[in-house]
Amino acid sequence: MNQGRKGKRGWLGTIAVALATVLVIGLGLTGCDRKSDSSAGKDTVTLYFGDKDAMYLVPETRTVDKKDRSLEAAVIEELLKGPQKEGSVPTIPEGTRVLSVTVVDDVAYVDFSKEFQTEHPGGSAGEIMTIYSVVNTLTGLPGVEKVQFLLEGEKHESILGHMDTTVPIEPDFNLVEK
Repeated sequence: MNQGRKGKRGWLGTIAVALATVLVIGLGLTGCDRKSDSSAGKDTVTLYFGDKDAMYLVPETRTVDKKDRSLEAAVIEELLKGPQKEGSVPTIPEGTRVLSVTVVDDVAYVDFSKEFQTEHPGGSAGEIMTIYSVVNTLTGLPGVEKVQFLLEGEKHESILGHMDTTVPIEPDFNLVEK
């Protein structure tokens, strides 16, 4: 009689373990608490554009579609499109192309076409808005802590004339409009 109970309990235990395993695998595959629709290639991100006085960066939340590129590249492409929010101004010169965006050891390497430099209106305030628009936007993404700027594949002492761009740049959220 003792033997029968052990067999029945063993059988029920096996079923319970099997059901728990199926449940855990099912939850893992479907994702329990996603804030982005990564399966569809869409993520909600914060982009930073300039204000009309070139004093502050203005945050703008946008949903980006990664398509066949990295999230970092998709975000830079959105910056190139310019702001949608009233009162914000573009920070990247018109005609600029993104040649590549890669992330290595928490540093995003962003390679812009020559128009990033040649079409920039200039001035230290404009340069700060442009550089930190890119840096603050990218460092808001997982796995990016700094940004290294490249122009046509090469580092330059100062791409826009005032800031050292030979080293990766950290964000400055003090520039963000409160």
